[in-house]
Amino acid sequence: MTKWEYFTAPILSHVAQQILNNFGADGWELVTVAPGPNPNTVVGYFKRPLGADAAK
Repeated sequence: MTKWEYFTAPILSHVAQQILNNFGADGWELVTVAPGPNPNTVVGYFKRPLGADAAK
């Protein structure tokens, strides 16, 4: 059975693509987004298989 680790991070609208590409390159999969503290920010919820960072 796959075990997962989770991560949350703010995603600023003016650099959203760069932020998402960076997390994706590190093996994080975006699960969902939620409203952030201001209109230009959302919070991204990410997951990846536990130990995926050790594969690098």
